[in-house]
Amino acid sequence: MGLPGIVIAALKGGSGKTILSVGIAAALRARGRAVAPFKKGPDYIDAGWLALAAGRPCYNLDTFFIPPNCVRHSFTTRMRPGELAVIEGNRGLYDGIDDAGSTSTAELAKCLDLPVLLCIDCTKSTRTMAAVVGGCCQFDRDVRIRGIVLNRVAGKRHEGVLRRNIERYCRIPVIGAIPKLDSGKFPERHMGLVPTAEHHWAAQSVAAAAEMAECYIDLAAVEAIMAEGAQGPPPLPETPCETTVAVDTAGKRPRIAVVQDSAFQFYYPENFEALTAAGAEIVTTSPLRDGQLPAGIDALYIGGGFPETHARALAGNSAYRRQIRRLAEQGLPIYAECGGLMYLGETLVLKENRYPMCGVLPIVFGFSRRPQGHGYTVVEVDRPNPYFEVGVELRGHEFHYSRVLQSRDDAYEPVFRMRRGSGFADGRDGLCRHRVLATYTHLHALGAPAWAQALVRQAAIYRQERKRGDGP
Repeated sequence: MGLPGIVIAALKGGSGKTILSVGIAAALRARGRAVAPFKKGPDYIDAGWLALAAGRPCYNLDTFFIPPNCVRHSFTTRMRPGELAVIEGNRGLYDGIDDAGSTSTAELAKCLDLPVLLCIDCTKSTRTMAAVVGGCCQFDRDVRIRGIVLNRVAGKRHEGVLRRNIERYCRIPVIGAIPKLDSGKFPERHMGLVPTAEHHWAAQSVAAAAEMAECYIDLAAVEAIMAEGAQGPPPLPETPCETTVAVDTAGKRPRIAVVQDSAFQFYYPENFEALTAAGAEIVTTSPLRDGQLPAGIDALYIGGGFPETHARALAGNSAYRRQIRRLAEQGLPIYAECGGLMYLGETLVLKENRYPMCGVLPIVFGFSRRPQGHGYTVVEVDRPNPYFEVGVELRGHEFHYSRVLQSRDDAYEPVFRMRRGSGFADGRDGLCRHRVLATYTHLHALGAPAWAQALVRQAAIYRQERKRGDGP
């Protein structure tokens, strides 16, 4: 037997597949089923909601920055006996970055050999949706669309017309019809649901999604479709994936502090696992609750998030900011992404207010109404730095509204050349100073296995320097 699961897709972004995925995962869990959540594509917010709904970490599957054999390996090895996989797609079913749709949700479904549940927004449409669904089925016959969920249905009559036409002309069952929901229970920001860490009633929202699924979705039919995944499971890859190898740390695990709170919450669980596999001990810290960094740390990892929504509190913890700057000057390895990059800057400017940050990098950041960087990135490492060899290509993603207002570029060295994406400025990214590397590009450890080894290696070197008295 293989691995039962389903890929939940839509015709476009904003069609309701996140709430549908969260609702199905939560409802199945409430029925006593063990659910393994996954998110297709570079996403932290939806993954956080899926993790909360399923009660276990949500892992990301993406064929742009993770090789397909490693995507299959990650999926098969993270599924436990008896679990049902709920995989939320992204954008439209066939949308990708090239004409072949190589990075699409459809290709992921084929890669994992799993059936698809298609969620369609039926606003101001009836019989035409049968033509749309039929087109999706004909577009690639290797994609197994096995069920349809009607979303934003105006009433019983509307539902009846849609259901009869889709089932008559497409020969695919309609297994759910969801009316227009109260948007207040699922607030949105930055092209996705609000992060669960910022949502004080997240549990109630998940419960509401579960109730929605129980009321409007035929969950028995969902489980029957999931069972089809067991008929043709993907084999484990013949070519082994490149995985993180433990670093020689002289018998002592270096301590890497991770800044993790509602301001800095965008981390892949695979990245934490990779750091641990490379030999690190991970401790968490927060400038929102701690007066200083944990004692005796050997490196610092600051992920992405929304520091702008916590600017006053971050600025108010001056002791924490000064400690980071002092340790950076003394050689503490620091790796920062997006929100972490902004926090390491000199100032955040929000309207008429200026908020001091760590001052490790002499940069003043402001914010725009439109994203300044959004989508997949490809960077070439073209200058020496403590973490990546010159000539290496890295694939990741970026999403930020911040922009540079002022910068003194003689105080840092951009070590990435952008081959795809916006980056920091002038086709560059990866700001390097001392052992600090800060970038707008988010990396996934399965797509960049050398990243965790490099950070742990630098942490081990820093630990040895401190033991010899060369460091602080």
